[in-house]
Amino acid sequence: MQPYELSLAEAADAIGAGHLSPVELTESVLARMEATEPLVNAYAAVTADSAREQAAAAEREIAAGRRRGPLHGVPMALKDLIDTAGVVTASGSAVRAGRIPDRDAAVTARLKRAGAVLVGKAHTHEFAYGLTTPQTRNPWAPDRVPGGSSGGSAAAVAAGSATFALGTDTGGSIRVPAALTGTVGLKPTYGLVPREGVAALSWSLDHVGPITRTVRDAGLVLEAIAERGAGGGGLEGVRVGVPSDYFFDRVDPQVEAAVRTALDRMADLGARLVDVQIPLHRYVQAVQWGLMVPEATAYHAAQLGDAPELYGDDVRVLLEAGALLPAVDHIRAQRARTLMRREWEALLGQVDLIAAPTVPATAAQAGQEVFGWPDGTVEAVADAYVRLCAPANITGLPALSLPVGLDLDGLPIGMQLIGRPYGEAALLGVAGAYEREFGPAPRAEVDARLVAKK
Repeated sequence: MQPYELSLAEAADAIGAGHLSPVELTESVLARMEATEPLVNAYAAVTADSAREQAAAAEREIAAGRRRGPLHGVPMALKDLIDTAGVVTASGSAVRAGRIPDRDAAVTARLKRAGAVLVGKAHTHEFAYGLTTPQTRNPWAPDRVPGGSSGGSAAAVAAGSATFALGTDTGGSIRVPAALTGTVGLKPTYGLVPREGVAALSWSLDHVGPITRTVRDAGLVLEAIAERGAGGGGLEGVRVGVPSDYFFDRVDPQVEAAVRTALDRMADLGARLVDVQIPLHRYVQAVQWGLMVPEATAYHAAQLGDAPELYGDDVRVLLEAGALLPAVDHIRAQRARTLMRREWEALLGQVDLIAAPTVPATAAQAGQEVFGWPDGTVEAVADAYVRLCAPANITGLPALSLPVGLDLDGLPIGMQLIGRPYGEAALLGVAGAYEREFGPAPRAEVDARLVAKK
């Protein structure tokens, strides 16, 4: 096994035991990046020289007995929305081309204090306003999207060109790409992780969180960026709510089968499956868009007025549409969110967590616009991907996407766990118990596809 193939926890253990140096690990990841980037294109900017300097400094500190913790000397990628002092942070847009912040975002500073090594800024859908990240290809299949808007972050982790990464999540933008690339994505409770220095899409829906190869890795990163423990637990006696509506409506049969198999496995490990109904689900899409669209337009109002031609067509249309939404509709969406939070809190008084598909279908073809469902309906790809993730953004509840299988095309399938406010430890405990029993997801076979491409 090459160093770039190690999970964060494995790399940290090897570094701590003196079997691997941060320099060796970073060089392996950079070499992997050089090999895979022509196909995957996960990165908007690469910081190889400074990464080597940071790795060498970490190696010296660790040798001197000043190891800071498990992230010390481990290579990471940050979504191109997250400010990094002295490194271009353009939010995937010509509007901010060449922008170099003079200070770090709060999460960047926390990761630096933990000793993590920045290898580059990962591509995002422009200003995080989309669910495909069109610049980047899915490492599992180069003709497929990696999901968005944190698609670059997820693709880098899946390809081995970052040991872990950070993304942001407004309507599923950590969990969607995690599900589509076979990685673990954690959206923490709203407000748990600071968003200072992170470009906003929708201030009341935005979250920052990790994308990793394993559940244990996600806990290690969360401890650093939330500056609180993310301990364990297990599945014995846990009441797992299984929705009888909404989350299994208009879902690909292969996705549903994989998730239900995972639920049966959880029951075999001691969980108690409880049928539940999802409250107020008919209002999810209206509330999500009623909050996100005007908040995004307000954030971009000045720039949109000065240089609308610099925005991509898809993003500009959404931003212009937000200006047409009556203020009363935004207020109605806020009121509906309050009711949803109340109902979800009551639901999570009956069970410990909810388990369901992360997204209703696996990775779409690049350029694909809609999914067709067995009932004869069609749904836009972006709407489909956000549909099952949005409830956790609206309510601010923590949610995690865990790989649970592959479809017949060999594409990853994710299961979503939604927990109580500040219940990250419980989610990580349940997901970790599942992962320990059944193993982490297989890795994307990028090399074979590189050969085929050539």
